Amino acid sequence: MNRTLKLFSYTLWVAFAALGGTLIITGSLYLYLSPKLPSVESLRETKLQTPLRIYSQDSQLIGEFGEKRRTPISFSDMPPLYISALLSAEDDRFYRHGGVDIASLLRAASQLITAGEIKTGGSTITMQVARNFFLTRKQTFTRKFNEILLALRIEDELSKEEILTLYANKIYQGNRAYGIEAAAQVYYGKSIRDLSLAQLAMIAGLPKAPSAYNPIANPDRALIRRNWILKRMLGLHHINNETYALAKAEPVTASYHGYKLELNAPYVSEIARKEILEMVGQGAYMDGYRVYTTINSQLQLSAQNAVQSGLIAYDSRHGYRGPENQILEKDSWPSVLGEVPAYGNLIPAIVAQVNKQSLSIQLASGDSVEITWENGLKGLRRFNSPNSRSAPIQSAEELFTVGDLIRVRQLDDNWQLSQLPKAQAAIVALNPQNGSIQALVGGFNFHQSNFNRITQAERQPGSNFKPFIYTTALEHGFTAASIINDAPVVFDDRLLENTWRPENDSGKFYGPTRFREALYRSRNLISIRILRSLGINQAINGLQRFGFDGSALPRDLSLALGSHAVTPLKIATGYAILANGGYRIEPYLIDRIEDTEGNIVYQAAPLTVCHTCDQTLATTENNNMANNEMVPLEQEITAPEALLKMDDLNTELGVTQASPALPTDKEQPTESSLEKLQPPVAPRIIEPRVAYLIDSILKDVIQKGTGRRARVLERSDIGGKTGTTNGPRDAWFSGYHPHIAATAWLGFDENQLLGRGEYGGSAALPIWIDFMRTALAGKQEIIRPQPEGIVMVRIDPNTGLRVGPEHANAMFEIFRKEHVPAMASSDPFTTNNKTSSGGARPEDLF
Repeated sequence: MNRTLKLFSYTLWVAFAALGGTLIITGSLYLYLSPKLPSVESLRETKLQTPLRIYSQDSQLIGEFGEKRRTPISFSDMPPLYISALLSAEDDRFYRHGGVDIASLLRAASQLITAGEIKTGGSTITMQVARNFFLTRKQTFTRKFNEILLALRIEDELSKEEILTLYANKIYQGNRAYGIEAAAQVYYGKSIRDLSLAQLAMIAGLPKAPSAYNPIANPDRALIRRNWILKRMLGLHHINNETYALAKAEPVTASYHGYKLELNAPYVSEIARKEILEMVGQGAYMDGYRVYTTINSQLQLSAQNAVQSGLIAYDSRHGYRGPENQILEKDSWPSVLGEVPAYGNLIPAIVAQVNKQSLSIQLASGDSVEITWENGLKGLRRFNSPNSRSAPIQSAEELFTVGDLIRVRQLDDNWQLSQLPKAQAAIVALNPQNGSIQALVGGFNFHQSNFNRITQAERQPGSNFKPFIYTTALEHGFTAASIINDAPVVFDDRLLENTWRPENDSGKFYGPTRFREALYRSRNLISIRILRSLGINQAINGLQRFGFDGSALPRDLSLALGSHAVTPLKIATGYAILANGGYRIEPYLIDRIEDTEGNIVYQAAPLTVCHTCDQTLATTENNNMANNEMVPLEQEITAPEALLKMDDLNTELGVTQASPALPTDKEQPTESSLEKLQPPVAPRIIEPRVAYLIDSILKDVIQKGTGRRARVLERSDIGGKTGTTNGPRDAWFSGYHPHIAATAWLGFDENQLLGRGEYGGSAALPIWIDFMRTALAGKQEIIRPQPEGIVMVRIDPNTGLRVGPEHANAMFEIFRKEHVPAMASSDPFTTNNKTSSGGARPEDLF
C-alpha cells in the first residue's frame, strides 16, 4: 500500500514537474518571441498584391497587368455555400475555437497515423492567415509556435468575418490565381457568386494542394477531393441528401480562362501601362491601381471595326496573294489549325477540296464549310503588283490546292475568302473641347503587330497638312476669294544639283484659282505659292501654335505639301483645334487613377475650351497678328532646299499636362491630392473670324471637294481634308464635327506603294466615314455661330472682286469686314492687287 502510494506520489510529482517545466519553457518562449511578433493591427491595412487594371471611361475592362491574378472581395460577396465548403474542408470548428483547435490537431495526428495523410489539416483558418501574411512555410518548432501565438492574437483583435475575408483573398489557388474570386474567373470564367455548389466545392478544395487538386491538370484527383468535401458538407448538415447527390453527379467543367476583357483596346491599354510604369515603377503591377482612360467604349469598338474593314477592303482590291502555308498531311490539320491564331474575324482554315466554282474548307473546330462562287470567289484576281491587276479567275482551281492554309471570315450565314492584310491602318479620335482621346486603334491587330501607328509612326501627311498653312495665310491678309495662279513652277536645287518641278495630283494646271477652291480641290502648286508669299518664318511660327515642333519642320517650300513626317496624333490634335474654333488643347488618355480602396490619387486637369472666358484677350492678340500684310511674292525664296536662317523659334504654345505623381509606398495621398482639379482654360490661338473662315472651306472639301465621299453621312456640320503622298504611299483623311475630331491613315510600314488610285479620299476616307457614322449617330446638326465682323458679299469668281447684283456669274463669299475686296472695275483686265494675289506674275514653265 505504502509502495503504491509512493509510486503515485512520485508520478504526480513528475507530472507536476513536467507541467511546470512546460509552462516555464512556454512562458519563456512567449516572453522571448512575443515582442518580435508583428502587429496584428497591420492586417487591417494589408495591401494585397493586386494587378494593374485599365478601364474605359464607362468602366469597361480593357487591360490587366501583373504576375498575380487577384480580385479582392468583401465578406458579404462570398456565397454562404462556399464558406460552408471551405470550413468543411479546412476548419469545421472555426466558429467554436479561439484560433487554435486542439481537437483538430489531435484529429490530424490520428489521420496521419491511420491513413498516412492529413485530409482535414491541423492548422485552423486563423493559423493559416498568420502563416500566409507573416511567416514562412519553413517547418520549424519556432515558426509553429509563432503561428499559434499570432493566431491567438488575430482572434483577439479581428472578427471571424474579417479573418475569413483575409484568407479568401490571400490564398493561392493555382494557375497564378490568388483569392477565390480570381480562382473562379480562372477555372470557370465567372464570378464566385455565379458558381454551382460543385464548382464552389472544387474551389474550396484547392488551398490544401493547388497543383495536386488542380481541376485542369489533375481532374481525377480534383474530383475525389471535391466529392470528399461535398460528403463532409452533408455530414455537417450544410446540405441535404438531394443537394449532395446533384452536386456529386455534376461533371468537372473547369478549363483555363484568361482575364476577361470587356473591350478590345490593346493599343490603348499598352499606352496606359507604359505611362503608369514610368510613374511608379514595378509597383504598378502589384498595388492594385485602377486606371480610367478617356476611351468611349462604343467609339472604340467602331474604330476597331472601321480599321479592319478598311484594310480588308483595300486588300481585296489588289488580289489574292496565295496561301499562308501548305499543309499536305491531313492528319496534322487539326493541330496546325489549333496553333495558328485568329486575327480579328479572320480565322485560319485549310482547303479540303477544290471544285471549279467552290471550296470545301476545314476549320479549327473540325467543321467543314463551303465557300461558294457567289460568296467570295467570283471576280477574284491573283495579286500582280500594286499598280497592275490580273484578269478575274474563271475557276477556283486556278488559285487553290488541297492543303492550302488560308483565312476566311463569316458574314451572316456565309463564309468568304479573305487574307491577312500586309498594309496597315490606324485611327484616333479626340474630343475637341478638352483633348480627351475617345478612340485609338494603332493597327490591324495588336497581337499581329504591337507597333502603335498613332503615336509611334511618323509619316508624311501630304495635303492633310495644308489647312494649317492656309489658316496662317488667312491670318496674314489672304481671303477666301484671293486669286492665285495655278501654273507650273520650277525651282533649281543647288544642293541636289537637280530641278524641282512640283505638280498637282492630276498632272494638270488650272490657271487663276480662288483660295477657297484651291484648298477644297487640294491644288499643290497654289499651296506652294501661298507659302512662298506668306514666308517660311511666318508659316512656321503659325504652325507651332498647332503643336508642331518648329525645329523639325523643313524650312523650304516642300512644307506646303506636307513633306515632313509627323504622327497621326499630332495631325488629329491640329484638326481638333480647327473643330473647336481655334483653342489650343492637348491630347490626353488617362482621366483618373484610383487605389484599391477607390480613392482618387490622380485626376486629369486638361486644357478645356471656354467659349466665353477669354474672348477679349484672344481677339486683341489675334487682331494685332491678323493686320500684318502679306509678304510680296517676289521677296520670297525660290527653291525648297534653300533653308532660311531664322531667329530662335518660339516654344510650342499650350500647356502640357504634368505626369501624375502617385503615392509611393512611404507616401499616402493627402486630402488635397484627392481633390478634383479645376481644369485650366484652353488658350485661343486662332482669331475667331479666321477659325470661322477655314471651317467653312473645310466643309466645302466634303460638300464639293476631294472628300465628297463623306456626303454619304448627310451632314452639313462636318469638315475635313484628304491627304496623299507621292506614290501614293500614305493615304490620310482628317475631319471633324464640333464634338469630335478624327484622323485616319492607311499605308505600309515599309513605305511601299499603295497602288494606283489609292488616295486619301479612296483608301483612308472610308475608314473615317465608318467611324463617324457611329460617332454622329443620333446627334443633331450644329450650326457654328458666326462671329462679329464677318460679312458676306457678292464676288466675281474669276477675279475675287466685289460685284453688284447685276453680275451674271456672281457668287457669295464671306470675309472679315476689313478685308472685303474692292468693287470690280468695268475694265475686265483690271484687278486689285491689295486684296488678291492674282496680280503676281505667272511663273516660267522652265
